[in-house]
Amino acid sequence: MTLAAAIIVAGGKGSRSGRAAPKQYERLLGRQVLDWSIEAFRAHPGVGPIVVVTPADSAPDEWGKGVVSVTGGATRTQSVRNGLAALDLPSDTPVLIHDAARPGLSQDMITSLLAALDRTDAVAPALPVSDALKALKDGQMVTVPRDGLSRVQTPQAFRLGAIRKALDAAAADLVDDLAAMEATGARVELISGDERLHKITFPEDFDMVARLLSPCVSVPRVGKGFDVHAFEPGDHVTLCGVAIPHDRKLKGHSDADAAWHALTDAILGAVALGDIGDHFPPSDDRWKNADSAIFLKESVRLAEAEGYALASCDITVICEAPKVKPHREAMRQRTAELLCLPLQAVSVKATTTEGLGFTGRREGIAAEAIAVLVPSITAR
Repeated sequence: MTLAAAIIVAGGKGSRSGRAAPKQYERLLGRQVLDWSIEAFRAHPGVGPIVVVTPADSAPDEWGKGVVSVTGGATRTQSVRNGLAALDLPSDTPVLIHDAARPGLSQDMITSLLAALDRTDAVAPALPVSDALKALKDGQMVTVPRDGLSRVQTPQAFRLGAIRKALDAAAADLVDDLAAMEATGARVELISGDERLHKITFPEDFDMVARLLSPCVSVPRVGKGFDVHAFEPGDHVTLCGVAIPHDRKLKGHSDADAAWHALTDAILGAVALGDIGDHFPPSDDRWKNADSAIFLKESVRLAEAEGYALASCDITVICEAPKVKPHREAMRQRTAELLCLPLQAVSVKATTTEGLGFTGRREGIAAEAIAVLVPSITAR
């Protein structure tokens, strides 16, 4: 079987996306927009070499074996020409040309395009136009019939020699590569498209595409954390960043905030990133007497890098003393402010063990926490 080649056009500036960096390098559900397409092609058994066309002023990227990058041109059409020039393959090799701004590429779509190319000269996915269309003609608004109209997507599939020849003959920048083949009179076919291939163009498209790609938008991840610290001589304990007067303090390498340590573990657990000791080991002097706010903020950052955001949390402090209830609202407020959560998303409560166990003997304090995380849509 002849393996297809893939060209991912990622040379644009994405000025309409509202982001500081080109949209293909922005993060979407925990990884760069561009990486979604690279991984989709790489995972397909029918695809071999992958060429990524990058902006002229971008630093070289390394994507590993089988992926090369070339510099784009002044227009999209020239960028595609540059990508094709990097392929030293037979003229009948299938080639899939894809926009990096369409990260929702599925294995089934690649398979369908390659199968369709066996019976035609060029093929692309397309969706029917369902909205009413209007146009301004001679100062008058008119309705445009939508019968026969399609929203064409990428990847678009061709034979290497045919698309090279068609693009070489194209005089201007084209809206897509299919237009070059249409101009030659070639057989062109449209197959059923995929809403997940929506193109990221405007700021709101990041949210839309992320919702289409996330398999569990309505299903949160839940993590549970537990921590315990013994008492030692002192004059206060720190819980949820609040200093509570007491005749002893909690013993620990950091500030021994058992409540925030438990919440940190809960957040890390929800995204399967280990526990607080993995990221902030007590053997590391950097964390000696450290404010536990550092640990908590970093756990949130790590979760966001995986594509999840903290939605709510519930902390339970277990001790006989000191009394937590008088400080509970301050603890909620401090936690909500630190995590940029609404106050109603943060619960803090306390209980005792009725005199049983080490907490019942007033030897220390334990804390449990539950964290609910949801897909953060545009995690950066």
